Amino acid sequence: MQSTFIAAINQLCAEKNLPRETVLETVKAALRAAYRKDYGSREQNVDVDLSEDSGAITVYLLKEVVKKVEDEDLQISQAESRKYKKDAKVGDTIKIDVTPAGYGRIAAQSAKQVIIQRLQEAERELMYQTFKDRENELLNALVHRVENNQVYINLDKITTILTPDQQIPGERYFGGQRLKIYLDKVIKTTKGPQLLISRTHPSLVRKLLELEIPEIKAGLVEIKSIGRKPGVRCKVAVVSTDQKVDPIGACVGQKGVRVQNIMEELNGERIDVIQWHEDAVSFIQAALSPAKIVHITIDEKARRASVYVNPDQRPLAIGKQGQNVSLASILTGHEIDIKDVAELNEEDLKKAGKVTGGPKPVEKEEIVKIENLEGLDENLVTALKTVNFTDVKQLKGLSEKDLASIEGIDEAGAKKIVAAVKKVK
Repeated sequence: MQSTFIAAINQLCAEKNLPRETVLETVKAALRAAYRKDYGSREQNVDVDLSEDSGAITVYLLKEVVKKVEDEDLQISQAESRKYKKDAKVGDTIKIDVTPAGYGRIAAQSAKQVIIQRLQEAERELMYQTFKDRENELLNALVHRVENNQVYINLDKITTILTPDQQIPGERYFGGQRLKIYLDKVIKTTKGPQLLISRTHPSLVRKLLELEIPEIKAGLVEIKSIGRKPGVRCKVAVVSTDQKVDPIGACVGQKGVRVQNIMEELNGERIDVIQWHEDAVSFIQAALSPAKIVHITIDEKARRASVYVNPDQRPLAIGKQGQNVSLASILTGHEIDIKDVAELNEEDLKKAGKVTGGPKPVEKEEIVKIENLEGLDENLVTALKTVNFTDVKQLKGLSEKDLASIEGIDEAGAKKIVAAVKKVK
């Protein structure tokens, strides 16, 4: 019958996902250290036998048989050795049972801290070996517990912390909750390896898109850049490597279902998918959508862009709390200044002529927002925005049946939307 001591070791191995041999060797090392401290000396060669059946602990002194003893801690004479082994010869190693009475209980107390320390070291090393090759990966995680603003996360039976600065603002966490976590780095510190995990890293969005959208995983659609304000809004620039594939349509999905799944995983964070352009002017214009741009001038050396808009478009270009222009700057890699079109005079044009071919007006298909469609009430507009439909261009080609399948839109509402879209040239 297995002892309570051995059963506890087996349970520890299962809970911490540690190799049994490692745990047993850790326990033995702690028992050897405890014996040297309380009964012997540091110089002695001590071995410990731990019975897996009874849990009994036996301590042995190991001594080499020699003709002349020079170190009593490590050596024994041939004559003396024959008390323990009748046919002992010079060069043999003799095991002498020196187990003190009641040593199991005493050793357990003495070795407790050493065992805890060694097991922590083994657990940290296992963590490093498990995750060192998994940097820049999306991991499935389970919330173990929440204490104040610290969220303890279980990853393959290893517990690590999701720090407050890596949590999505406003997201609530609770024990047993399943999350997608981005593993940024695995680093070694004086306190052992640390897993730097995140829910706010832009690459979390990239990995979720790769997971949800087959065209990205297959390489037919490429993510060029990401600008993100966690929990609020994210802009993703994509381009197709296949002329037959619409990159925005592939990412948004039919009725917005693909991007909606990602938004739900990110606590409702809005995701805008835009077309990437090699030409910086066209790219900046797309990044600032839905604002209508009159003119853009770029200083490529300073990576700075001046964007001129009409006064009524300025709030759209800047966005709520500056979100639109801030994310567009991150996305395009240019510091963007929003200016009134009235500032665009001949002198400014001469100073800003950094773009090849000189400053030029931006030409782009006019964007009609769904809230500007005639005959749509607020409920229909809200239902469309919920699945990421924001402009009329996205609605073209959808049938009444397609629209009626969206939550919050009935057959009558679908007919209103189709009729309104037809009126737009």
